[in-house]
Amino acid sequence: MLPIVRELARRGHAVRWYTGRRYAAQVEAAGAEFLPFVHARDFDDADFGATFPQRNLRRGLRQLQYDVQQIFVGGIEGNMHDLRQIQRDWPADAVLADQTLVAALLHAEVGGPPCALLGVLPLGIQSRDTAPFGLGLPPSATPAGRIRNRALHWLTQQIVFGAASHDLAAACGRMGVRPRPFALPPSPHLMLQPTVPGFEYPQSDLPRTLHFIGPITPPVPAQMNLPAWWPDVLEAKRPVVLVTQGTLATDPRELILPTLKALENEDVLVIAAGAGGLDSLPANARAAAFVPFAALLPHVSVYVTNGGYGGVQSALAHGVPVVVAGGSEDKTEVAGRVAYAGVGLNLRTARPTPERIRRAVLGLLGDSSQRQRAQTLGAEMRLHDAPNEAATLVEQLARTGRAVKRTISL
Repeated sequence: MLPIVRELARRGHAVRWYTGRRYAAQVEAAGAEFLPFVHARDFDDADFGATFPQRNLRRGLRQLQYDVQQIFVGGIEGNMHDLRQIQRDWPADAVLADQTLVAALLHAEVGGPPCALLGVLPLGIQSRDTAPFGLGLPPSATPAGRIRNRALHWLTQQIVFGAASHDLAAACGRMGVRPRPFALPPSPHLMLQPTVPGFEYPQSDLPRTLHFIGPITPPVPAQMNLPAWWPDVLEAKRPVVLVTQGTLATDPRELILPTLKALENEDVLVIAAGAGGLDSLPANARAAAFVPFAALLPHVSVYVTNGGYGGVQSALAHGVPVVVAGGSEDKTEVAGRVAYAGVGLNLRTARPTPERIRRAVLGLLGDSSQRQRAQTLGAEMRLHDAPNEAATLVEQLARTGRAVKRTISL
């Protein structure tokens, strides 16, 4: 959200930002006033396990079930109390919330400001053409596929996320809003999805309030603290392969170490980002705890990842094909879209063998169909200016108080 808030502040709008305390300095640097969680539980979203220790004992779907019930649904009432108090103290014209802060949408239902939702995950709203979010299944708009989808949506809400749906219905009753089963909600006012339609599954029933704004990619920092080996990237005469596991699934044994092993004898330069503590590296590998993607990706030939949404969007914006191996959080959904869009390979596991990684990377290094498709999608992404487009749409919502609808179909 930082680039959008900077643009809103640059345009002269008064912005207050309700979020965790660890982000206070970034909020204020962006030109907004920081508002802390008061009734809601504050936690470090880069270390869920510190606040929710039971989470780390689960994997895959069981971990997603836990996240939905304990983190997302479990935080709604506290968020709702805070948002009501904020609105009493400082009546806003509109609210921009990430899609996981469901309380902002519920608050709008009971008289709060109209709510714009920013997607921070692949588009997961219910559709007759797609299976429920989290199952990692491809879309199907055939008659049989739609029957499958309808059955799975019922099964997911009532059984897979049954406990979360029960908790949500009870919380809605206490908050005075209409009960509903758990699902990633659409906004009747405005939805901002930071990608392009070509990355998403096709849906014939997309809400008119949904706008694809292109990816929100980090800018090249004005002052970069680059690692000492940075000249190796700039002077590389061989392909550069970037591997990372993001901020949550950080065990290097899952993907980073197998990738280093897979490529140690290949004529490539491997950059392991988010892996500053490795004891030893192959001769053709470099590692750092942090590398600015905006500076690195123009030099990268293949991106190996466990499927973080933002990282994948950044890679594709540079036309870089992707190898995805992940099974936690939203990773299976990102991986499915990478394969469906034809911009990379889905290894369908969080712990691939070095040989599978080697074959996947070597297959993408040449003039593959995935590389061509990634470059085409990247060119489409670069036509967008996501912060500017988002700010303009949020301005319209704040000015009119009415739904901001697309004028063309997708």
